[in-house]
This record gives sequence, C-alpha cells and structure tokens, in this order.
Amino acid sequence: MTTRFHLNGQPVVLDCAPDIRLADILRDHLSLTGTKVGCSIGRCGACTVLMNGKAVNGCLLMAFQIDGTEIVTIEGLKSHALGAAIVAGLEEENAFQCGYCAPGFTIALTALLDEKPDATEADIRAGLEGNICRCTGYHSIIRGALNAARRVREQSRANGD
Repeated sequence: MTTRFHLNGQPVVLDCAPDIRLADILRDHLSLTGTKVGCSIGRCGACTVLMNGKAVNGCLLMAFQIDGTEIVTIEGLKSHALGAAIVAGLEEENAFQCGYCAPGFTIALTALLDEKPDATEADIRAGLEGNICRCTGYHSIIRGALNAARRVREQSRANGD
C-alpha cells in the first residue's frame, strides 16, 4: 500500500505493507532511531510519538492507520512550540540516566503540557504513567517534568497566552 503522512512537518509518501508498525517505519525505513522499541506491546512507552498532537505508542500503530496523519517524533520536537522548554527542563534536572526511555517520556510530557500547560504534579504523574524507566526511580524525571511545566507556563505568559 501507499501511505501518505506528515512526519516532523515534512510530507512522506511510503510504499509498505499495511501491517508494518509505525515504530518500524520510523526506525527501519526512515532511519529515525530516536523512537525506541522496548516491549512491543504498548506497555513501556519507549516508542511514544505524537500523532495529530496526541501521545501514541508507535509499536501499536500500523501503516494503514497513519495515512493522512501528522506524526512528530523526538527528532522533530525542536520545531514544536513547547519542545525547547520541555527539553531544557528535563536536561536541567538530569532527568534520565541511560536515556533509552527519554524520547518516550519527553514526547508524552509534550502532549500533556500542550493540552494542559498548568499541569500539577499529580497531572504529570498520571500523564507519564504509560512510560517505564528502569534506571532512575522516577524522582529525577518528575523533577525535570515539573521544571519543564514551569518553563512552559513562563513561555505562555511571555507570549501573552
């Protein structure tokens, strides 16, 4: 089948099997390896991407499901309105150790703060529930997410939103 979608702001036309996973399309066909594959059953969040602004698991989406959508991966986050603030907040708190889970957490946090810029710690914890880290114990990730949320609020105020 031919699938057409926008990836990180650029149009993509790809001939592929309809049942190939988005995570595999990104990694194997488009060489975007920031999206990680962990569990392959939608439980770890390592493959999280934005699809039409919502956080989704790339391992659970097939090619036929992404036709006509807007996909943003960790590689495209720099062009997202909140991307710089979120990355800076996570970096300042050294949120991640090995980094394997970092793209998924960062994308999930972007979706959350895009929808709810005034997210509380409870909102952040709930919004990141679908992402697993095996290194940090989550304290540094939560600190980084709170820092990112503060930065997003400050950015919003500075822009008059």
